[in-house]
Amino acid sequence: MSVHRHTIALPAGYRHADAFTFHGRDADALAERVEPDTGRIRKGVLLGGVPVMLDITLHADRAECTVTSDGAAPGDAVHDALVNMLGLRIDPAPFEAAVRDDPLLGPVVARQPGLRVIQSATVFEALTWAIIGQQINLSFAIALRRTFIGVAGRAHSSGLWCYPEAADVARLGLEQLTSRKFSGAKAETLLRFARLVAEGALSLDRADDPAAVGERLLAVKGIGPWTVNYGLLRGWGYADCSLHGDVAVRNAIGRLRGTERPGLREAEAFLEAYRPHRTMAAAYLWASLSQDAG
Repeated sequence: MSVHRHTIALPAGYRHADAFTFHGRDADALAERVEPDTGRIRKGVLLGGVPVMLDITLHADRAECTVTSDGAAPGDAVHDALVNMLGLRIDPAPFEAAVRDDPLLGPVVARQPGLRVIQSATVFEALTWAIIGQQINLSFAIALRRTFIGVAGRAHSSGLWCYPEAADVARLGLEQLTSRKFSGAKAETLLRFARLVAEGALSLDRADDPAAVGERLLAVKGIGPWTVNYGLLRGWGYADCSLHGDVAVRNAIGRLRGTERPGLREAEAFLEAYRPHRTMAAAYLWASLSQDAG
């Protein structure tokens, strides 16, 4: 076992609640444990085949991170995971400045300034979560994700389970998922995707051009535009993802405009106006659904 400590500066006005909400989605806490009262987030994840626990305590100006690894985990992967989990890849300030006078999103931003796009710890986690969540409600998606971790992941020495990597998923048989409420199509897509990544046929390198990444992902049977854009958002932290295929985003557009939910093409055209900040536009549209309309 190895223990390393990292301190990461947090920007002024950092919204702790964004991180607590995203990482605390699963109340059963198999791989994540969130304690807002103490400012603590613990996350289990496999990095380079090594079970790692990321223990983050949020302060006003910094995050104190203790990384406990059951072996030698790659340092760059650990740092990437911490930055992702804290939502530090996209600065919301340029978007906020751009929409200050926007009649629809300007008031939404004014009521909730500094919103952060919190990411999954790894790109693989973001994309598998997107596949799991396709066309099902959130509570069922969270339950399937928990099952997925239990089947493909491994326990850290602390007892916290670790989100799997591609190699861990690639070794599964189809029935190990379909016997646990995964549809055949969803299970096949997860295994197909994991095997391509594990074999090196599909790169998830963060340095790759997002457009090229999107093309590669769309070539995988079972992965469509929504999954690609959600993966770019939650995995790569790409600032200009068009989430026009997201039902909640389209609901929010209709709510703000006082109209029916727009169709895909209409929503895509609406979001075009917010280039190159469409990711933040989606984040604020999601947030608007929990705000008062006034």
